[in-house]
Amino acid sequence: MNKEEILEELRVIVKPYINNVEAFENFTENTDFITDLNINSANLVDIILDVEDYFKIHIDNESMEKMVNVKATLEIIATKLT
Repeated sequence: MNKEEILEELRVIVKPYINNVEAFENFTENTDFITDLNINSANLVDIILDVEDYFKIHIDNESMEKMVNVKATLEIIATKLT
């Protein structure tokens, strides 16, 4: 699975949790979950759990703490998939 495919799947996973539709329309690698999409920390945990389920990976606590933006999340998912 390449980066663009992961990004598209991540977009689907994140969509139910967004609070800023306008920012979501510009969802890119540079999108920040908290400042751009106004996702709260509880929903960020839900996103991480959904990512684990969808990609069938385990995300450790250290990696979880880094998953505050799309770029870091993509990198972590790509690393776990290899």
